[in-house]
Amino acid sequence: MKSYTKAYIPYKGYFSSPFSRWQGSMQNDNAVELAATTARRWFLEKKIDPTILDYMYFGSTVAQNHWFCAHHWAAAMLTDDKKFLKALFVNQACATSTTALNLLAKDLELGVYNIGYALMADRCSNGPHTTWGDPLGPGGQPEREDWNMDNFGGTPRHRAAMVQTAENVAAEFGITKEECDAVVLRRFQQYQEGIVNDRAFQKRYMFAPEVTVSKKKKKLMEEDEGWTPTTAEGLAKLKPVVPGGCLSFGAQTFPADGNCGIIVATRDKAKELSADPKTEIQIISYGYARVKPMFMPSAPIPASEMALATPGLKITDMKAIKTHNPFAVNDLAFAKKFGIDVMKMNNNGSSLIYGHPQGPTIGRAVCELIEELVLLGGGYGLVTGCCAGDGAATLIIKVG
Repeated sequence: MKSYTKAYIPYKGYFSSPFSRWQGSMQNDNAVELAATTARRWFLEKKIDPTILDYMYFGSTVAQNHWFCAHHWAAAMLTDDKKFLKALFVNQACATSTTALNLLAKDLELGVYNIGYALMADRCSNGPHTTWGDPLGPGGQPEREDWNMDNFGGTPRHRAAMVQTAENVAAEFGITKEECDAVVLRRFQQYQEGIVNDRAFQKRYMFAPEVTVSKKKKKLMEEDEGWTPTTAEGLAKLKPVVPGGCLSFGAQTFPADGNCGIIVATRDKAKELSADPKTEIQIISYGYARVKPMFMPSAPIPASEMALATPGLKITDMKAIKTHNPFAVNDLAFAKKFGIDVMKMNNNGSSLIYGHPQGPTIGRAVCELIEELVLLGGGYGLVTGCCAGDGAATLIIKVG
């Protein structure tokens, strides 16, 4: 693996929608259509012509109507068919955003094009219920799959619920319920810090989608929906989901809906599109990993070790760290392994608190990481997260 030298993100060349707990305000819209039309509105408000894009990666995990050609459908809506933008579908569960950004960075490193776009969208609400033909089944009875609930229960090869994978990691690292509760409380406090002053921090990157209320009514959804007020006393009262475990329902995230988009370009093109050409945002490296079965929350550790080793950096070189943390265990295991303060990760919010719509989850974390680094005066930042199948991916970004 080599470090990247040619992949840049224009300052303010990105957005994330608010996230909505499943069955909330975003449940009525096809996630593909909502993401593409939201991205087009964002481009036009920024006075950027979307036809300047050379290529797009469209990332999604939970199928929607017309998913078969969702990547090209999204590209057509984004450009209003004024350019036949080529696109490729990316499906990497929670690591979808990380993977799409890495693919763009590799393309730019190879000189394939000058401006690419990553658009990610998912809707856990009203997930598909699929029947698969099985002529050899009893009476020709088809196989059935619930895309969300069945896969939350584990992979076909290793049927361990996601929460059980977290409990497995907790046992390995000696993590207690008290530690998990303390991390949840801190993450809630960090999220509250991120919405002070009328959501000043979130407004640095957040863009409101126009969601369907009814057949005759739409509205702009401007804030996250569905997060739960948290107290130490409330967390202490909650019992572990798995008997004898450390994770209550308060120490894990919830399925959600949302979308995000990020431009990645050459240095010169990024400067042209930047809200401040003096602020450079560079993708430095990527790491990936897959760990032993049913230990998913530990996968960000080797993925991050790879991402750090490639450019010769240390975890202490990171000014800010963001994680997709579906369970409090994720952050505790990561911090214990790297010897860092778990309470200083994930400033201004994280998916543990505001929800998890699969594909765009880490994309939002990237937006937040960039804005945190800008406020800190620049430096290196790391963003990582696990994904279904005991995998993970990590990006290192530098703001200068």
